[in-house]
Amino acid sequence: METVLGILLGALAWFFVRVVLMGVYTVDQNERAVKTSFGRAERVEGKTTLDDPMSEHLRPEERERYRYPQVRVIPPGGPYFRMPWERIHKVSIATMTVNMAVDFEDPRANAGGTRLDAVTKDQLNTGLTGQIRYRVSESNLYAYLFGIKKPFVHVMGYFVSVLRQRIANFEAKADPLAAQPASPSVPGNEMIGVSINDLRKNLRDLNEYVDLECRSSPARYGVVFDASLITAIDPPAEVESALAAINTAHNQVSSDISLAQASADQKIVQSRRAVEIETLRAQAEMAPIRSLAQELLELHRSGPAVLAAYLRNVRMALLDKAQQIYLEVSR
Repeated sequence: METVLGILLGALAWFFVRVVLMGVYTVDQNERAVKTSFGRAERVEGKTTLDDPMSEHLRPEERERYRYPQVRVIPPGGPYFRMPWERIHKVSIATMTVNMAVDFEDPRANAGGTRLDAVTKDQLNTGLTGQIRYRVSESNLYAYLFGIKKPFVHVMGYFVSVLRQRIANFEAKADPLAAQPASPSVPGNEMIGVSINDLRKNLRDLNEYVDLECRSSPARYGVVFDASLITAIDPPAEVESALAAINTAHNQVSSDISLAQASADQKIVQSRRAVEIETLRAQAEMAPIRSLAQELLELHRSGPAVLAAYLRNVRMALLDKAQQIYLEVSR
């Protein structure tokens, strides 16, 4: 009897520990959880990731490939209870920062995760440094937990492929305010083909392009890229000095061109101002002449005698002011 009682008490103790104590769990504030029953996640019936706005960034041929079911997400809080055949998968949704050169499969790759290599359009092997901010997508936890075995490996591989493809085909945007393209014979115009300089001057455009291309990562892998920031582009050591010399020469040519343009613009402005001044002076001199002509016309319309009398009075006023008068005497 005592043996049976001991077995029952042991069974009750095991049941209490295994079911009650081990079945209670909580979810932290920066976590989300998904419950599985016999390995199957609790799903939202009739809903897939294609019903979420994040799938809008997928290409048409990718929509069926990345069609994942939507699962029920357990929010922060608790305590919650689970049965022994159920399992809780917790995921941190906090934003993380990582060096873009990190290789999760081989920590020794990319110079120990500090420098990412990429080839430019002029066949130069450059080194890239920068950071990536990412977080797990709460809207697609199925892809992160069950769709991919190593989601961060896939995400980093996708990011690196997009970045390298962009660098290999990068061309600087044309300046809409610039004049017609310079002739190839103009010194310094050869800088147009130096892609490393283009990349350095357009880091913002490069970052924006990568962010734009990675908008589909939540639907693909359940990971959101908050931002990518390329901080430096280093050319090979053997061409660094050559690029520095080219940049110096280009800057000098650009400075001389800017000075010449400023001098020409100043002379043009001065010429326009001189023309305006002379035009106003001529108009000022013509104003009294036109006024006198209008008065003479009115006097002539009044009659020949009136005009003759006006001329006589003007002549007498002039004679009154004259100190010497020369008269022609007919012989």
